[in-house]
Amino acid sequence: MSTFWKDKNVLVTGGTGFIGSHVVEKLVEQGARVSVLDNLQNGNVKNIAYLKDSVRFIKGNCADPNDALKACRDQEVVMNLAARVGGIEYNRTHQATMLLDNLEIATTMIEAARLAKVERFLVVSSACVYPRVCRVPTAEGEGFVNEPEPTNGGYGWAKRMAEKLGMYYAEEYGMKVSIVRPYNCYGPRDHFNPKTSHVIPALIKRVFDGEDPVVVWGSGGQTRAFLYVEDLAEGMMQAVERYPKPDPVNLGTDEEVTIRELVEIIVRLSGKSPKIVFDTTKPDGSPRRNSDNTKAQKHLHFTASTRLEKGLSQTIAWYRHEFNR
Repeated sequence: MSTFWKDKNVLVTGGTGFIGSHVVEKLVEQGARVSVLDNLQNGNVKNIAYLKDSVRFIKGNCADPNDALKACRDQEVVMNLAARVGGIEYNRTHQATMLLDNLEIATTMIEAARLAKVERFLVVSSACVYPRVCRVPTAEGEGFVNEPEPTNGGYGWAKRMAEKLGMYYAEEYGMKVSIVRPYNCYGPRDHFNPKTSHVIPALIKRVFDGEDPVVVWGSGGQTRAFLYVEDLAEGMMQAVERYPKPDPVNLGTDEEVTIRELVEIIVRLSGKSPKIVFDTTKPDGSPRRNSDNTKAQKHLHFTASTRLEKGLSQTIAWYRHEFNR
């Protein structure tokens, strides 16, 4: 087993959130000395409140240069998971907000890390950098082809610029920068608010809210690939440890399912029995969406290990417990 993380001083921004909290847990398990920079006002701190004696919680704003610099001091690694995120409708109607807020976080944190002489920095990008029309599975080389998918344009451009910042900071200042592009993450602690949730948490909530029929847009024949959050956390850590180069790497899974199969699994695991209706007057979106994971396998030795049904079962169990469903 690698000892890379043992006794390392690691700062995780957004470390109380959905993905960040899982990263923090794994870092603590590996013996790292973890600090979390977060606003600590969004209720997410309960995700890892049990680690209060093992983690240093810093209340602050990742877009504030003073807060960022104070948090980065004496750190060896900064994993910048902080971001403003939203569902498709929010992103579509708040393009300027998504661009500005995410750019501020990216620029502030990497500059603070430079000033504090942090050795390694993780840029967390997104599959939203890719254009609507691209080859599938999608390789990293298409990340700067044409425009990002229009409904996520502001967010997509912010993530493209965060990647460029990482590349240029590595070139000019010699920082060791890793860049990851996560695909379709889900799992316990996900966002179940209809205004911000993605397809899996949205479907779980609708099923448990008693919708009958459950109406799904499109034919159900379109395919997607969903990465379990604990696998993503592992991939991020492997990127920092094994590939500290400003070269974007997809983090995804090779397990691809139709939306019809996804809905049927969620309904079955929920123990409910609503009718499922596919509204073919609504668009399917992309007929297929998945990442080419060759680079992650080669450079990070990363392969997703959690099968979809197991991950969904664990997510639904967490949802039942958390919301008494």
